[in-house]
Amino acid sequence: MTRLLLLLLFLGILGCEEKSDKSKSVYFAGEIVNPTDSLVILLKGEEPIDSARLDGENRFEFHLDSLGTGLYNFRHQPEFQYVFLEQGDSVQIRLNTVAFDESLVFSGEGEHINNFLIDFFLQSESEEALIWDYFIPMEPEVFEAKLDSLKAHKLKNLEELNKEFPITEAAYHTAHSTIVYQHYQYKEKYPFWHRKLTRDRKLHDLPEDFYAYREHVSYDDPALTSLKPYHDFMIYHIGNLAFMGCQKACNIQDDRVMNQLHFNRHQLHLIDSLVTGEELRDNLFRTVAFDYLLKYDSQENFEAFMDDFLEVSGNNRHLEEIQSLSQSIQRLRPEQEIPNLKVENAQGEAIALRDIASEGPVVFYFWSGPQQQHLANITRKVQKLRKDYQSYRFIGICLRTDKGRWKSMLASYSLNAEDQFWAPDYEEFAHTLVVYHPYKSILTRNGKIVNGFANLNTSF
Repeated sequence: MTRLLLLLLFLGILGCEEKSDKSKSVYFAGEIVNPTDSLVILLKGEEPIDSARLDGENRFEFHLDSLGTGLYNFRHQPEFQYVFLEQGDSVQIRLNTVAFDESLVFSGEGEHINNFLIDFFLQSESEEALIWDYFIPMEPEVFEAKLDSLKAHKLKNLEELNKEFPITEAAYHTAHSTIVYQHYQYKEKYPFWHRKLTRDRKLHDLPEDFYAYREHVSYDDPALTSLKPYHDFMIYHIGNLAFMGCQKACNIQDDRVMNQLHFNRHQLHLIDSLVTGEELRDNLFRTVAFDYLLKYDSQENFEAFMDDFLEVSGNNRHLEEIQSLSQSIQRLRPEQEIPNLKVENAQGEAIALRDIASEGPVVFYFWSGPQQQHLANITRKVQKLRKDYQSYRFIGICLRTDKGRWKSMLASYSLNAEDQFWAPDYEEFAHTLVVYHPYKSILTRNGKIVNGFANLNTSF
């Protein structure tokens, strides 16, 4: 009897250990219809965790031991999206790359928080147009009331989800923060968007408690560092604080910053004094540096800015990327030859940009297959510009899109194949040609750059 009890006790302990080990593992798998790459890469922030290759049925799977709870990204070039993972999860996805985000569905253990987050992401894309068209023109008090009502509705949906399908404290924190920080972001944007939309010369007077929510802002929450609403809020928040703080010191006319060096120095020192999370600090410093570099005014000011940048963030993990951007900007100055990158035409032939730009004035513009509304908008804009500038040749370069899909889109949108080209390496083109704005274009004449930072909406 004693031996039997000892055996049962041993098996019980072994069973508990197996259960414990199993609860620490994470299974993440899925199926990708119309794949655009052979791999799926799992990342934490910008750091790759693991990769999985698609099999013959376009399926992939990850078996991960002792993965920390939190928000991750999975990337299937050229797209990526969130996935929230916790120990013990068994999450499966299915998506079609033709409509990557819209078709994404989660199932299995961990599905509820992930479906909530992707639904929120999709709703937010259409919601911003509503905010702009209907909420922003309102007076501050009415705007606040409408926005508060919208937030309350979202929080109610979260509470109903948690009541029907209880989620963990970490998952709830992520979902709740998604709602709250998007709400905060709209309030940071309001005075500037309102001025732009109503064409006021000055910022609107705001109630004394309009920014009361700032008392609840966390400047160091590692669980939210990769959360887009949190990061986007911080960008607008720091910019708003810098603007309000230097209205007297900066060169400001009609509530518009004229001295970019002074303003961005304010932003650097605000981040340094307020933000304590190392990864968030690095990311925000990077954003300020990129914004300033893309508004570059002189070598002297650039060196002054970089001195300040290195003083507060000399070990920034993005420093190499920032320095590379600076070099790319120098190569796009007037009278420089356009970088000799190669694109492919519809027949699959490789052609150098310099050969395309060798005769007459040429305007290069950029579009992406996943952003179909942007493609529709930019196509209409180019059609109009072609009529107004008949001596110019307008060349479209497709980025972040599978070659087969690009060819099918040429026919779907009735694009002239002779003026459309495909870029085989998105990263190389984006970094070398500094493509960080949806209406970015490059104007050349006889192979030389006239304007390396033209905008299809404002430069012609």
